[in-house]
Amino acid sequence: MMSSPNQETIRLLDKEYTVACPPAERDGLLESARLLDGKMREIRSRGKIVGNEKVIVMAALNVVHELLQSRHNQDQQEMLLRLRLLQDKIETALEQEERQLSL
Repeated sequence: MMSSPNQETIRLLDKEYTVACPPAERDGLLESARLLDGKMREIRSRGKIVGNEKVIVMAALNVVHELLQSRHNQDQQEMLLRLRLLQDKIETALEQEERQLSL
């Protein structure tokens, strides 16, 4: 049975937003809001971007870029693992064939 969403208040750049969120996802929402708020404050503190809307857009782009980089790195690690497994299988098959030929 799925829980009905609760209203959660998050704070981004000193402004409050009310968001509907299932109880099971509350911690994730709050953690996401803290991360986004931190990124927004970091960008705003550099002083190069003026206006909350632009700060929000830049922070969102930074977070999405980090997510994509993380996915890319994970995909590369998975591919390397698959290649190692395939290499092990090939080596095992070649060793078995070599043993059979030497008998």
